[in-house]
Amino acid sequence: MLSVTRFDAAQIDDHLDPAIVPTVVVMNPPFSAMANVEGRMHDAAFRHVASALARLAPGGRLVAITGANFAPDAPEWTSAFARLQERGRVVFSAAIEGRVYAKHGTTYPTRLTVIDKVPAEDATVFPTAPGVAPDVATLMGWIAGNVPDRLPVDPTNAVAPAAPRTVRSYIARATRSAPHAIATSEPEAIELSYEAADWTPSESAHLSEEIYEDYALQSIRIPGAEDHPTQLVQSAAMASVAPPSPSYRPRVPANVHSLLSDAQLETLILAGEAHSDHLAGAWSVDETLDVVKSVPEEADGAVRFRRGFMIGDGTGVGKGREAASIILDNWLQGRRKAVWISLSDKLIEDAQRDWSALGMERLLVTPLSRFAQGKPIILNEGVLFTTYATLRSDDRGTRLSRVKQIVEWLGSDFDGVLIFDEAHAMQNAVGGKGARGDVAASQQGRAGLRLQHALPDARVVYVSATGATTVHNLAYAQRLGLWGGEDFPFSTRAEFVEAIEAGGVAAMEVLARDLRALGLYTARSLSFAGVEYELVEHELTPEQTRIYDAYAGAFGIIHNNLDAALQASNVTGSEGTLNRQAKSAARSAFESAKQRFFGHLLTSMTTPTVVRSIERDLEDGHAAVIQIVSTGEALMERRLAELPTEEWNDVRVDITPREYVLDYLAHSFPVQLYEPYTDSQGNLASRPVVRDGQPVESREAVARRDDLIARLASLPPVPGALDQIVQHFGTDIVAEVTGRSRRIVRKRGDAGRPDRLMVETRAPAANLAETQAFMDDAKRILVFSEAGGTGRSYHAELSARNTRLRTHYLLEPGWKADRAIQGLGRTHRTNQAQPPLFRPIATNVKAQKRFLSTIARRLDTLGAITRGQRQTGGQGLFRPEDNLESHYARDALRQFYMLLVRGKVDGCSLQRFQEATGLKLVDSNGIKDELPAITTFLNRMLALTIELQGLLFTAFEQLLNARIEGAIAAGTYDMGLETLRAESFIVTERQTIYTHPATGAETRLLTIAERSRNRPLTLEAALDHLTDSRARLLLNERSGRAAVQIHAPSVMTDDGDVQYRVRLVRPTEAHAVPASAMVGSHWQEADRNAFIAAWEAEIAEVPEFTDATLHIVAGLLLPIWKRLPNESSRVYRLQTDDGERIIGRRVSPAWAANAVTTGSLSLTGEDALAALVDGRTVIDLAEGLQLRRVRVMGGYRIELTGFTDTMRERLTAYGLFHEIISWKLRMFVPTDVKGADVLAKLLDRWPVERVSEREAV
Repeated sequence: MLSVTRFDAAQIDDHLDPAIVPTVVVMNPPFSAMANVEGRMHDAAFRHVASALARLAPGGRLVAITGANFAPDAPEWTSAFARLQERGRVVFSAAIEGRVYAKHGTTYPTRLTVIDKVPAEDATVFPTAPGVAPDVATLMGWIAGNVPDRLPVDPTNAVAPAAPRTVRSYIARATRSAPHAIATSEPEAIELSYEAADWTPSESAHLSEEIYEDYALQSIRIPGAEDHPTQLVQSAAMASVAPPSPSYRPRVPANVHSLLSDAQLETLILAGEAHSDHLAGAWSVDETLDVVKSVPEEADGAVRFRRGFMIGDGTGVGKGREAASIILDNWLQGRRKAVWISLSDKLIEDAQRDWSALGMERLLVTPLSRFAQGKPIILNEGVLFTTYATLRSDDRGTRLSRVKQIVEWLGSDFDGVLIFDEAHAMQNAVGGKGARGDVAASQQGRAGLRLQHALPDARVVYVSATGATTVHNLAYAQRLGLWGGEDFPFSTRAEFVEAIEAGGVAAMEVLARDLRALGLYTARSLSFAGVEYELVEHELTPEQTRIYDAYAGAFGIIHNNLDAALQASNVTGSEGTLNRQAKSAARSAFESAKQRFFGHLLTSMTTPTVVRSIERDLEDGHAAVIQIVSTGEALMERRLAELPTEEWNDVRVDITPREYVLDYLAHSFPVQLYEPYTDSQGNLASRPVVRDGQPVESREAVARRDDLIARLASLPPVPGALDQIVQHFGTDIVAEVTGRSRRIVRKRGDAGRPDRLMVETRAPAANLAETQAFMDDAKRILVFSEAGGTGRSYHAELSARNTRLRTHYLLEPGWKADRAIQGLGRTHRTNQAQPPLFRPIATNVKAQKRFLSTIARRLDTLGAITRGQRQTGGQGLFRPEDNLESHYARDALRQFYMLLVRGKVDGCSLQRFQEATGLKLVDSNGIKDELPAITTFLNRMLALTIELQGLLFTAFEQLLNARIEGAIAAGTYDMGLETLRAESFIVTERQTIYTHPATGAETRLLTIAERSRNRPLTLEAALDHLTDSRARLLLNERSGRAAVQIHAPSVMTDDGDVQYRVRLVRPTEAHAVPASAMVGSHWQEADRNAFIAAWEAEIAEVPEFTDATLHIVAGLLLPIWKRLPNESSRVYRLQTDDGERIIGRRVSPAWAANAVTTGSLSLTGEDALAALVDGRTVIDLAEGLQLRRVRVMGGYRIELTGFTDTMRERLTAYGLFHEIISWKLRMFVPTDVKGADVLAKLLDRWPVERVSEREAV
């Protein structure tokens, strides 16, 4: 009997009647097409084969004709076939050349695969493939000789098997009018058992200078939980606070302890606890999903946002497994829809892996790309996976945006899980101010916020090890309640950003610790124990210096010609700038090309040193991993497009960093002719000249451009770093994971023929294949770029053949701090045989600090925001002084400009500086008010000769060092977390000055008795200074005190004079003074015996101990941030005699006394209303607010004064009303029955600071 159905064969097992159980399946599935799906589906053939195999009777045979790439031994399909072999054994697989079908109009190679439905003994072992058959006869011969006889089929087994829990089942249910029940299989669920614990640090643990401490559970204990496979750590700052004790009990599989470590279970519990509550306040969301406003809770359409959670764990902790466990917890509680958003569609494999590792069907994780935009998502249940790039697709005619498509599937009352994986991809979600004006919000950041706004009850989880490199970029994390709510004193996001940025890196560190203390954040990392760092510094050779100087000179000529070309084309004129937009675009393109070129040039020049170092690694039996940013692929493709393809086997063109400049000159150098005109306001301007629809070029500008191209083309090329490595070691040794589709490789000559360069085309799956070759030890060197830096592992994995020591070269860090650190995580992961050796690369070129400075600055903020401690951002690779974009550097640079104008910089006049850099420091009125910024100064340094760079940087660094030394001496230099050490620390008093209403987390004021042992400099140590011939023994003729005068580094004063200094070493102190100040002072040179007597007498007077009192504010800090003193934001840590570790802000005794007084005041709403109505009471609140009774228009009211415009919406939502009186907006508290409730909300948000009396009015 023959029957034909119209079912989608990718879901055939879900559609066919259960009684139909075939013993043979012959199929020719589509290679990459799916019903109802636009575009290609990579796993279409696999879905068809898997569904057909599920329906096949036990012992039956399946024969499939597929594309040749769908093979068990293909790296991208090996894991898929291993899963198939759990149900059916592959007995034969062979390909046939596509030319066999040429007469039928196709040459696409195909494959014949035979599967018997009996589980394989080892699912990872496949039959040896005979190869690719050149013709049908060969293939038939292989079949006859290699395909075994069919297995017998027991008729009693030919019954409908239980349907697996797959996405196909749910699609089928949604499309059938009368679905039948399908047996499902999911883990047995239990309630996770744990107990709360009071956390105290181990008394045996001694405080050290280490920035990391071993991680351990703090607020809970989980019986039976296993430690993480690799030791985890957290920053010392984060270890000083513990999350609040949770009460949430997740639903987990019965075997959870074999699936999740204790650290991962803690994340699951804390996330559930956070999701159990909502943010304070009510909000309205407009139809665009962009505008959110605070409204009263009883307002129409008011919504409350469920609190979110952030996973900030580093590489190797298992963020994906944690995210999957949160979804599974909710799944087992009946919330069977979830959305998983990530950076790349390739990461769906990781999501499916983590989901299936918890015992669930991996295909329940379904890509959104299966459903065309504007079409309904027909899944009753499942985890919808999409990317930020897909999510940002807006409405297109009648087709709804992807955000609305997802919302329609979930429903506006959705209370399941939203996973924002790699959440830093949503940074710049609301736009802001940039160096060149307003910066528009990113499309995917806005889409992420819209999805959060549309689903207020969703359980949002942000997942990112590099959450943000600036506070501004945290705008996407709306559900943490950092602004606009009750937890923190910031009414708006803008106010939050302004306050944290004003507090500097120290405030960012507080932010991470407070989120941890509130139970909203985790930030663990793999232990860096055993990881070594070794700086590789390349000193330019004389020849390289000559080449660099030649290019610097060429850029100077380009810059001068750029100005002339702009004038020749009428963009500028004698009257000034005629077209600001054109001028800005031209200069921007030039500066961008310059930065890119010199960055590549320096990287290329360091590569020979790296190559020699790698050769030593290979000799020592190690494996090398090289991290880069630039591959030069776009430039190479443009050059190859200019060559006939027949020349690709012997390429004769240079594709080097020099080509970037030539490309700039050819395509971006300003040659468009402009004509002057007078605009409607009477201003002289210019506009492009067009003739017959074509732009007209300035012939002078064209001539200058052509001359520059000829001049630059004559300079020696320096090969690019990637090509140097690949061509030196060869593709047999180097695994390249960069995503390049083509590359130029060296073909070794034979029979005496010379080597030649040829173009090699790379397969789309080359990244996977190359990675596998490296992990299998077939290749000993791996180079990866950003394309290979997400979700890949290159560490010495225990299960891999290649467990050699990884020497990780940070050859090109790039501009993105988070990506640089993510790259380092590729070779340091869990389950490794040995940790890597990190080798950052540097040169002796001063201007390279331009690149180090930016990444060092961003790493400070990255570490502060994500780990609560700035030093963790760079993992020790960068020093604080590498950051040349601090306010100390800005002050030093302004003084440096002043010295240049005054002619006080030796070796460089103002004229030489301005001509070399193109920076103008003076105008007709003298020194310009707006001087070039530090970033502009550093950029211009790149195009100076090595000698001039050294001269200018030496003068600048002297000024900078003087400022930093002065700040350190004054105690105002913010060095991050500082450790206090003394003989004894004893907490004498503890006072709670704030308690968080939701979690009970506290802000504590600690009074600490400090006892320090005095350790005066011994006489022997003082006399040891005499080994320096410049040292002198001194006595003060007035006080009789002794000192040793030694040499001290000189500094440059603000006037540009070099100040020579000496250091006076005394028994208990040492300080530097100007050498000139010693002349005429009371210090006189003394003989040895008199000095010894005075020194010993002074030591005898020094007491054994010095006692002092410290006041430290510890615990939650952000809720009282505006009350903390702003003269210093330094953060200290210490350990008491009882072993307690304390981290917090040090405050003055006066502030402490005032804080205690303020914290003791408390009023209920009813009491406050009664006191205010009486008219004799004035109540001062936090942040300068004040309540008092006033007379308005003949009646009494209770007025609130001191509010800012950012508070207005919140105050209105609390129930205050406003009127505009005499053109001034005034706010009042109702005096009716609502007044007490309004005042209660007000006093809860802004605590009482003072209650005073006045005469009644």
